[in-house]
Amino acid sequence: MNTDIIEKAKTWLSDYFDKETRDEVQRLINEDPNELNESFYRTLEFGTGGLRGIMGVGTNRMNRYTVGAATQGLANYLKKNLPDKELKVVVSHDSRNNSRFFAEVTARVMAANGILCYLFEDLRPTPELSFAVRHLGCHAGVMVTASHNPKEYNGYKVYWGDGGQFVPPHDKGIINEVNAVTSYDQILWDGGDDRIRIIGREVDDVYLARIKALTLNPEAIAHQHDLKIVYTPLHGTGITMVPKALEMYGFTNVTVLESQKTPDGNFPTVASPNPEERTAMELAMRKADEIQADLVLATDPDADRVGIAVRDDHGQMILLNGNMTGSLLVYYILSQWKNSGKLTGKEFTVKTIVTTELIRDISASFGVECPDVLTGFKYIAEQIQNSPDKQFIVGGEESYGYLVGDFVRDKDAVSACCMIAEMAAVLADSGKSLYRQLQELYLQYGFYKESLLSITRKGQAGAAEIQQMMSDFRNQPPKEVNGSPVVRMMDYKQSIAQDCQNGTTSPITLPKSDVLQFFTADGTKITVRPSGTEPKIKFYFGVKEQLADLQSFERTSQELDAKIEKVKASMKL
Repeated sequence: MNTDIIEKAKTWLSDYFDKETRDEVQRLINEDPNELNESFYRTLEFGTGGLRGIMGVGTNRMNRYTVGAATQGLANYLKKNLPDKELKVVVSHDSRNNSRFFAEVTARVMAANGILCYLFEDLRPTPELSFAVRHLGCHAGVMVTASHNPKEYNGYKVYWGDGGQFVPPHDKGIINEVNAVTSYDQILWDGGDDRIRIIGREVDDVYLARIKALTLNPEAIAHQHDLKIVYTPLHGTGITMVPKALEMYGFTNVTVLESQKTPDGNFPTVASPNPEERTAMELAMRKADEIQADLVLATDPDADRVGIAVRDDHGQMILLNGNMTGSLLVYYILSQWKNSGKLTGKEFTVKTIVTTELIRDISASFGVECPDVLTGFKYIAEQIQNSPDKQFIVGGEESYGYLVGDFVRDKDAVSACCMIAEMAAVLADSGKSLYRQLQELYLQYGFYKESLLSITRKGQAGAAEIQQMMSDFRNQPPKEVNGSPVVRMMDYKQSIAQDCQNGTTSPITLPKSDVLQFFTADGTKITVRPSGTEPKIKFYFGVKEQLADLQSFERTSQELDAKIEKVKASMKL
């Protein structure tokens, strides 16, 4: 064991730390050197996504002291950069273990720093926190959540006054202030509790009213109000808003999955509360088959992501991935806007660089601009903020995050659930299913298929391995993939786009990010990036073929699956 780590851990045995913390640190010193190393080998990094980590004692864990330090750094940044403002922040949290505790710690430290803090009375979805920042005129917001991570994790997401997660220049500024809190005795823990205001239904009602106002076809909902829907919040915050919102839209036949209805940070019925994973959706799909439901909706613990299942041509419930759902949403909303005569040429959609190119093709067919942004919904929020002369309609990312309208500035599974259900109702009213609509999109625009491979590497050694993998791809990029030559390479960290055929380069105007993209002559797109919030490196694969007719759908789908597997194999993955 590194003696520096032991000495660092011993500083947590002082009377400054509570007894429970001291006892656990002593236990690690005596009994568990591996966990001691993981808990203290570094300080939990406050990055561009805020904090996210395993809960426990130590500098590399989510606990009262690391949350307090992050909050003190944020408070210092607000006071330095907005010196003439009566500062206000709003804080919310999800259903995870310790989330309420961390939210209260955050509120108390803010109040001790002389900042008025609105604290939600109980758990609320991330999108409502984003909405509340702007609705209450706050200068920042904090959401305590680790999104869809496993139960041992928690996190701390910071929002700026525009309701989006912070972007340059605030990202580096806040990070520097958090890093400047080098001792826990720099944290103002107590005093000013009179500056904490508890909020709840008064914000809920306005948020839900704005979601209700998004509806595009209430007549079809009235016709199809008894559409059978199964909804699961996966033990998270969605239970507070999604059933109410669907009821407000007019849906009268929504079954909330009883076994996953109650908020529970242990997520007892799933291995991981992530609607991207089939295992998290299985109980809801089983319930759908039991009652012959038409649609399954599942939100993650902080209700910013939504996964769906629909019936295929054979009546079987199948999962749609995020690219499929996003494409359907964009097509539906743009179609409704066009039919209503609302498209003026000043509207836009947004997608991330790893999201399907089908969304760009759909947008273009309606004469609507669709800029690319880096991975992370904060960049979609930034695009909205920086486009005051244009109207944002809808946007999304492949990882199940969508936003309709601009009153929220983060992905919003509450409004997305309503819009997906409305879309299903409108299609049902014309005798069509979501699955058939997706097939028709492929017939019209081309059959796009995407796949994601995530490789997890935990701990100190895992982080180093991920860095090495990125370095290898950057310095020794593939010359061909699955027999097709790489014709273009995009290095977002170096801000260079390279034409691999003639060797010329051009600048990338998006912010720097540790992302690589490879484009081949046959239209394959491969993206490689480390996750900013999880100990993973992610590989995104996109392929495309023309779909001759609807009868060829299953065969073409299998051919594209086989092609993706060959692409992976050629990259030794």
